[in-house]
Order: sequence, then structure tokens, then C-alpha cells
Amino acid sequence: MPALVYDCDGVLADTERHGHLPAFNATFEEFGLPVRWSDAEYAEKVKVGGGKERMKTLLTPEFVAAAGLPADPAALEAEVARWHRRKTEIYTGIIRSGTIPPRPGVRRIAEAAYAAGWTLAVASTSAEASVRSVLELAMGPELASRFGVFAGDVVQRKKPAPDIYAFAVRRLGLDPAEVVAIEDSRNGMLAALGAGLACAVTTSAYTGEEDFTGASLVVTSLGDPPPRETVTRVLNDPLGVHPGPWVELADLAVLLAAGDTVESGES
Repeated sequence: MPALVYDCDGVLADTERHGHLPAFNATFEEFGLPVRWSDAEYAEKVKVGGGKERMKTLLTPEFVAAAGLPADPAALEAEVARWHRRKTEIYTGIIRSGTIPPRPGVRRIAEAAYAAGWTLAVASTSAEASVRSVLELAMGPELASRFGVFAGDVVQRKKPAPDIYAFAVRRLGLDPAEVVAIEDSRNGMLAALGAGLACAVTTSAYTGEEDFTGASLVVTSLGDPPPRETVTRVLNDPLGVHPGPWVELADLAVLLAAGDTVESGES
């Protein structure tokens, strides 16, 4: 049976700019850390998979000294974990406030996939609490409960390593050739492709200029019909899917069929 696996941030909702960035900066302020990331700086930080990993990019010897942080590696690791727990609390509060809307099409397609018997999952290197909060926002509690959730530190290597997708596929007992991943970043796409999955990309706030060579379909969003119409703009369609004004589940099924054709050696 086919499966649909969503990334979280940037796919279910455009959370990086309006959720994670302010949560990081609020955490830095609470802990008295001498840093505030600008939008431009954070556009580079999102290329680092995982929130703790982004925080660790701060830990130059100069920063550690200026912030009065412990030099002992284990103590420093514990301090970063403390920052990250607080950051997750702040972030989930932002999500619960409802100020960040779901992205177009994610719920519509998930509903169609569930009705068609597809397996549903989320695979993300964000903290599990953060992922579950966004999933429930995007899907509603009932549909969200139908998703497998694979997030955070369940794997050691973060995207672009394929580990989180490989882990999800293995735990769900899926055939990688029957899985479509929805991603928004090059790192996420590389992770999905590395796990042997077909990948459709919906570009987000920080990823519009990234190189998505290898993706089966690249669009500005999955789109939605009226009354909240959002028209999909196709950026790359190497398989000739030709989606209409909005992407349908049938379009994603074509990505799997195309993969079967390639594997069988048909032309």
C-alpha cells in the first residue's frame, strides 16, 4: 500500500520564520546569551538539521567565554539541552496560539490519502513535541492521530542524512518504492532520495532558491480550491505530471508509477 510522509517545518506550516526564529531569540534572551539571529542569519541556520545542532553552531571559544559558559564538554552539552527544552516550550506556545496557518493543500491531500488507504507519517529532525503541535494544527486532532510520527533524536544523524526516513520506513514496514515524501528544503530532499523515496518539494520561506535537482516535482505549494483558493505554480516537473491549479493525490501517485517504470527498465 502506498504511503505519504510529510516533513514538518516548512511543509505542514511555514514555521521557520514566524515560529522557530522568534522562539530561538526569546530563548537566547531568557538565558542572557549575547546573540539574536536576524532573518538573514537564520536563513543560513535552517540549513543545519536539528534545533540543538543550530544552537551548537554558536559555541565558538569566543562565544563560550563571552557568555560565561562551562568549558567542560559534558556540561556544555547539558546546557544546550536546557536551552533547547525551553525553546521547544516557547515554540509550541506560538503554534498553539494559532497565529501560523497550515500551508495550502497539506490537509486536503492527507484526507484523500487516508480515504484511499495510504499510510500517513511525518518524518522530521525537529523535537517531537514541536512536530506533534504543528501536525495537530495542520491536520486537526482526529486526522493527526492517524499519522506515524518520527522526530527529533530517534536517529543520530539529521537531514540531509537519510536516517530519519529510513527509520520511518522500517518502523512502518513500508516498501521505499511505495513512499512519497513531501519536503521543502534541499537537505530534506536529499534525505528522502537517500532513503530511496520519491520526493515532491513545496518551496517555503527560506528555500525558494535552493537546488532541487532530483525531486520528482517542485511546486510553490500544494494549492487549494476555493473558497481559500491557492493556485499551485509549478517550478520543475521532470516527469511530466502536469498538475492542475492544485496538486491532487493522483499526481503524487504518478510519482510512484514513474519510479516503478524506471525500476522495471521500461521507457
